[in-house]
Amino acid sequence: MAANAGADAVSAASAAAGAAAGSAAASAAAADATSAASQAVPTGFALVVDRIDYLIMVPLVYAALLFLIVGVVWRVLVILRSPPPPYPPRLFPFSRRPGLAALAETLGMPQVLRRKPVFWTFLALYHAAFLLLIVGHLDLFPHIRVMPVGSPHMLGAGAVGVAVTVPVIYFLLRRLRSPLREISTPADFLLLLLLMFLFLFGDMMSWGNSWSPHGFVMTKADFTKYFDGLARLRFSDPRAVLPGSHYHFVVIHVLLAETFFVVLPFSKIMHTFLSLPVNLLRRR
Repeated sequence: MAANAGADAVSAASAAAGAAAGSAAASAAAADATSAASQAVPTGFALVVDRIDYLIMVPLVYAALLFLIVGVVWRVLVILRSPPPPYPPRLFPFSRRPGLAALAETLGMPQVLRRKPVFWTFLALYHAAFLLLIVGHLDLFPHIRVMPVGSPHMLGAGAVGVAVTVPVIYFLLRRLRSPLREISTPADFLLLLLLMFLFLFGDMMSWGNSWSPHGFVMTKADFTKYFDGLARLRFSDPRAVLPGSHYHFVVIHVLLAETFFVVLPFSKIMHTFLSLPVNLLRRR
């Protein structure tokens, strides 16, 4: 009986080992198949999509950034060349330190705080989170370290994405209520929708790497390689450093960012570049 029990135990262990080996082999085969599929040469419609993806991920990035710089400079020049207002823009009483007063008014928004404290809360949260979002993206460039070396997280480990997305949703819902609904234009809604989806697609990648046990398909190290190629003007195919089936999530996120860069000089967000100079002019 003992011999039979020992034989059964050995047989069970052998079967378990065989099943584990089979599972490992199946996993390896699936990984090889995925890798082979991602490295397959596209043809037909897939080739057209691949060319469009490359256009969005490389050439249009440079074009959108150039358009942003030229557009902002052009708007500033137009404003500087405009005739002066018929009334003096100065604020009373005068401040002994106009520079500090203008900076405090720009960052603190005291007029909004007095009249609409809830709106001010979301507005302050959005501006602070947007600034942190810019700083966090600098971590993707080579030789710039915001987070510790080897960290899979963006700045805030996903919390910055929440902090910048929630206010935009609030701004959008706020415009659906009277009296803002009557004075809102389609451009106001389109701009907020653009920002919301831009942030949400970025959030999915950041939250996947920080909050899921297996992470996003592409890691922060992969995105760093992509930004390194852009910074060095290599014009190489991003698919070589951004593998995986979720590549189109990145393409959509980059396309929305490029659209934002193009729209920014002609939108209300231009106040980002003009608030401090205007407040300084009113304080002098």
